[in-house]
Amino acid sequence: MINVQIYRYNAEHDAAPFMQPLQVPDEFRQRMVLDVLEYLHEQDVSLAYRRSCREGVCGSDGMNINGKNRLACISPVAEVLGGAGDLVIRPLPGMPVIRDLVVDLSLFFKQYERIRPWLINDDPAPAIERLQSPAERAKLDGLYECILCACCTSQCPSWWWNPEQYIGPAGLLQAWRFIVDSRDQAGAERLQRLDDPFSLFRCRSIGNCSWVCPKGLNPMGAICHIRRELFRSGT
Repeated sequence: MINVQIYRYNAEHDAAPFMQPLQVPDEFRQRMVLDVLEYLHEQDVSLAYRRSCREGVCGSDGMNINGKNRLACISPVAEVLGGAGDLVIRPLPGMPVIRDLVVDLSLFFKQYERIRPWLINDDPAPAIERLQSPAERAKLDGLYECILCACCTSQCPSWWWNPEQYIGPAGLLQAWRFIVDSRDQAGAERLQRLDDPFSLFRCRSIGNCSWVCPKGLNPMGAICHIRRELFRSGT
């Protein structure tokens, strides 16, 4: 049997959060953590967590698994356990818990909205799409693939300390995605909006964001690019 420890909290009847010890059959070593949660949910339908596509695309099931933020649907149990005895599942850190493994992402998306995640282009719309050269399009690789699972932001100590002011790794990755987009005309304005002590510069280059990204992206690298552009422009 595999020992499982799951964070439980329901504000309606729990005075405080607690870790619930459970067990699942050893066969789950060959399956994903989401399969463990589905099995446990069949035993106790009060267990709350988010899930949707189960293919690592929607980003719904981000959670902290054995100390690292991951997507439950693409995290093999055997890999997560390693030499550890227990499978320990907690909600994403640094965010308010609504219930069990479900966190409130309102502030995360509020910070994402701050970077204005859409193309800004005042030219008349062309008859077809706005074209890019292969080289221009290649600059977006490693940026557009973000699925907004919040794994990076919620593993970031700077976010824990300043969630109201620091945009966070996911938002800043997307900020850089639009700054380097050749179709966007607001690059200078986007940089200026980030030039304050908190929005960007609270990053301490710890690197947790790049360590945990389930898509293999590099938010810390994007943050470094934005810093460099601000220094070059002298805004």
